[in-house]
Amino acid sequence: MNNPLTKMAVPKTAWAGLQQNWQSDMFAGFLVFLIALPLCLGVAMASGFPPMAGIITACVGGLLVSRINGTYLTVTGPAAGLIVVIFTAVHALGQGDAMAGYRYTLAAIVVAGILQIGLGVYKAGRLSAFFPASVIHGLLAAIGIIIMAKQITVMAGVATEGVTLISSITQIPHGLAFFVPETTFIGLVSLGILIGWPRMEHPLLKRIPAPILVILIGIVLGQWFGLASLRPGENFMVPKDLAIGPNFLVEIPDSLLASLFLPDFSKMGTLAFWESVVAICLVGSLETLLIATAVDKLDPYRRYSDLNRDLFAVGIGNTVAGMLGGLPMIAEIVRSSANIDNGAKTGWANFFHGGFLLLFVAMFPRLIDKIPLASLAALLVHTGFRLASPRTFAHSLDRGKEQLALFLITIAGVLATNMLAGVLIGIAAKLLIHLGRGVAINNLLKISYRLERKDETHYIIRISGSAIFSNFIALKSELSELPDGKMIIFDLSEAYLIDHTVMEFIDGFRSDYAERGGYCEIHGLLHHEAYADHELAARRQKI
Repeated sequence: MNNPLTKMAVPKTAWAGLQQNWQSDMFAGFLVFLIALPLCLGVAMASGFPPMAGIITACVGGLLVSRINGTYLTVTGPAAGLIVVIFTAVHALGQGDAMAGYRYTLAAIVVAGILQIGLGVYKAGRLSAFFPASVIHGLLAAIGIIIMAKQITVMAGVATEGVTLISSITQIPHGLAFFVPETTFIGLVSLGILIGWPRMEHPLLKRIPAPILVILIGIVLGQWFGLASLRPGENFMVPKDLAIGPNFLVEIPDSLLASLFLPDFSKMGTLAFWESVVAICLVGSLETLLIATAVDKLDPYRRYSDLNRDLFAVGIGNTVAGMLGGLPMIAEIVRSSANIDNGAKTGWANFFHGGFLLLFVAMFPRLIDKIPLASLAALLVHTGFRLASPRTFAHSLDRGKEQLALFLITIAGVLATNMLAGVLIGIAAKLLIHLGRGVAINNLLKISYRLERKDETHYIIRISGSAIFSNFIALKSELSELPDGKMIIFDLSEAYLIDHTVMEFIDGFRSDYAERGGYCEIHGLLHHEAYADHELAARRQKI
């Protein structure tokens, strides 16, 4: 029920929130800035964009989006989840010309941002429910695998010409055979810090973000090894499909204004352009909605985001960032979690993080170009591993063999084709599984339920037929309109099939509703048999 210790009076205006919480929000924003700086640079370079593109996006996300979004504690900016989409767009649109591909992709980001604005206006935030949980997890794991495949050689100081995933993976042994000892050492030290530092028990040392420590030690080692003048490729023959150096440090323009580039819309009439637009819009919107929902669950004050408003705000941010030469942005989970852990109270913490970034690049630009590329690559390899760690595979198996199969099918689909096709393959596989289990075709997109109001405080939702990922959006929308503080009962005794995505949603709704002062129960599951031992596994009515 209500816990007064975890409630905070929401300020009536944004300025009131600033006056009440500026100290805690500024402190949290500063620590998030320390984490965001290296990640923004690394994500930009891995995406095929100039390093400053990531900083531009984080500044827009912090200074602009934080003032108009529908969330309290999320931090918006560039993230690893969009690296593959942007990298693919740059190569597909540029056709070998990196600068042209960059400007064409900026145009795709602007158009994708406009589409996101429309999605927010027409309240499309609920559409995130249409994607099965295992397909989403498979998509993120595939992104992690691709990031690792492309950044391992960068840690070694070697650049390969592989554009597709298969070519990148096949070139890893070939590229590592010509590793540069200095950059490889920096990369391995960086990975060691990222893995070991969070396990530190000293309270003061734990306050230092591991990413900024990676950058500081990388700068020291880079100066010691003389990376600015290192030319190892001159000492031996290098294959034509590899490049060693010549630069091992980040390169940025002399001024912030020189980092701004305008988009080129001349490819708007091509299929490749619109494929990029749809991919940026779909993946960015989906990640933003999912992460905003996850951050709500971490909020110690149990506030809830307006997802449609957040989608609208991110769309505006992407439109502005694309016009200035920046990457697309999403709500980012690592920075948002750090924001909460360090005592943020309102969206002003996100604003301060953007302000600190802008101030830093304006005052200390020459410090950035001393950062080794190997340090940034290590950050991304670590991020990729977290997305595709063995634990994610184990979690899918815990939820049933069906969930693991969908997880693996989505990964294989993304790796073999592209992100959009891979997601569609995963959804198609899920629908085929449901059809094989006896779900009626007319039940795939339409759910059958009754909402009964017993009295002023008591609601019963009776579900019949099948409740699956593709048909429960209407029910989810109606549940969002129920008043807080009531008693809600889900009666599933007449349901033929309840899939894992719906089970996960109902369980999450039950917890969230209790936090809002209500009470929720699930009845009728004794009439069903589960497909796995997990409490949220899919289940079918006993025959």
